[in-house]
Amino acid sequence: MWRINETTFRFRVSNDQFVGLDGIKGTKVVATIVNPDHSATFEIIKESENSTRVRIKASNGFFLQAKSEKLVTADVSNLRSWKDNDPTVFNLTIVSQLDGDFQLQNGYGHKAFQVMKEHYDTFITEKDFKFIVENGINAVRIPVGWWAAKDPNPPFPFVSGTLQALDNAFSWAKKYGLKVILDLHSAPGSQNGVAHSTSRDGSLLWGKTNKTIQQTLEVIDFYAARYTKHKSLYAIELLNEPLDPYVHLDTLTSYYKAGYEVVRKYSSTVYVILSTRLRFTEELFPLANSLGNNVVIDIHWYHLYYDIFTNMTTAKQHIDYIKNDRNQQMTQLLEKSGKALLYIGEWSAEWDVKNGTKEEYLEFAQAQIDVYDRATFGWSMWTYKCAVKHRSLKWMIQNGYIQL
Repeated sequence: MWRINETTFRFRVSNDQFVGLDGIKGTKVVATIVNPDHSATFEIIKESENSTRVRIKASNGFFLQAKSEKLVTADVSNLRSWKDNDPTVFNLTIVSQLDGDFQLQNGYGHKAFQVMKEHYDTFITEKDFKFIVENGINAVRIPVGWWAAKDPNPPFPFVSGTLQALDNAFSWAKKYGLKVILDLHSAPGSQNGVAHSTSRDGSLLWGKTNKTIQQTLEVIDFYAARYTKHKSLYAIELLNEPLDPYVHLDTLTSYYKAGYEVVRKYSSTVYVILSTRLRFTEELFPLANSLGNNVVIDIHWYHLYYDIFTNMTTAKQHIDYIKNDRNQQMTQLLEKSGKALLYIGEWSAEWDVKNGTKEEYLEFAQAQIDVYDRATFGWSMWTYKCAVKHRSLKWMIQNGYIQL
């Protein structure tokens, strides 16, 4: 569902089309609308005593009804009761929470500015930068979205404030002597279709048109122009986790070449980081070595998401994999990387092992640090602060689950 306001929505289906009315005066409901207009806008009216039971009002002023298993029409004006046998009554099932900045800020509507302001003011503060330094960390990787480049007037549905929060982070980094890795985590249209790239509905549109590429280069230009002269800026990551096979290698290569040149307009020394398409850890080596100096390849290694890890049931299996397989992979990558530097930009101490002990978590985290310390550009843990305890570096430090 695409939220237009508190009661009005559009319905997008899996083939990049929308639900709407068939024709200007049509009453048949179809799922073939390519460019949604007013006819593809619906009002949802909830039952007062049960918000999961709804009626849907179409743009023609009539309510939808299920005529058969294959036919829905918008031609009802005289409503009856909310009984189960009423064909105008539908069950609304919420399958997930608000995920990502687009859904969050769109979902909160007029309240979004205050919600985001409270978040920026409290989630990460100067005390956190002090904590990071005191615990032996020398750099922070800060994920940023493309819309912040338009602050203080970002496009719908985003609200202002992101850029001020980022400026604060740079000031604190300078005060405490921390390096900043500026990571473009969300590009226009979303480069991987998931929440952290701010996809509106799970769709992936980045790279499908030249417009999204050019918009992203403009964003990199903005960040480079604003921060390359800042003492704390250490690196700019041009994109986070582009997803194969939807983002093609030739598209990504062309963008990375152009993005590298954009950064070099402003600095000859700031590192430029190229994120891999996750599984393909070596495919960017030729590109990285064809560019100038200070080019970094970002690799993300988790013990989640893939069958090889989700099928591991013991802590020992995970720890042994790190000590043997990951260590061997690191050796091979170092041998093949040439002048490109290696960066393990994301990892965590989370796994699917049930009831892991504190000692097992300690050993698991230490095994990863021992291997990732070999990376020529170092590593960053995802993430510093998180509700999931073993993804939260701060929680693990405070509770003795990791030693740095």
